[in-house]
Amino acid sequence: MTTVNMLEAKTRLSQLVSAVESGAEDEIIIARDGKPAARLVPLSQSPKRGMRLGLLEGQFPPMSLEDFNALDEEVAKLFGLKDE
Repeated sequence: MTTVNMLEAKTRLSQLVSAVESGAEDEIIIARDGKPAARLVPLSQSPKRGMRLGLLEGQFPPMSLEDFNALDEEVAKLFGLKDE
């Protein structure tokens, strides 16, 4: 837990917020005249999740490029790009 005075907090606000967001500091106490006045903490304590890849892996049969391209005419008809 780090304590900073009000003037320092005004000067270094973006750095202090970054330290709390990154987890370098759990919380930062902001003091006025040497007395604690406020506490700077992150909004969410839960860890950030990255993108989940492969969520539907194994749910659909494998498809070759030829099979995928074979559907081009059918898709074009659905979008009205080709006459039936």
